Amino acid sequence: MTETRTPAPSGAGKPAEGKQGRGLLRFYRQVVAELRKVVWPTRKQLSTYFVVVLTFVVFVIAIVSLLDLAFGWAILKVFG
Repeated sequence: MTETRTPAPSGAGKPAEGKQGRGLLRFYRQVVAELRKVVWPTRKQLSTYFVVVLTFVVFVIAIVSLLDLAFGWAILKVFG
């Protein structure tokens, strides 16, 4: 099966001159409409997410710090 497409009008996809103000207003309205669809987390969920992220970041910092100390010690033993 082949799909047939009708060609787009020559001005499609191009902003019309003098209508940029209306386009900006439409964009703003669409942004507000999308934000109303968002399911925002509760205070309890937000605090739980914060603790999980903070714990993970501290864990990664500890791993990177230990690796840095180990490589630094190894470099000093080899070249120092």
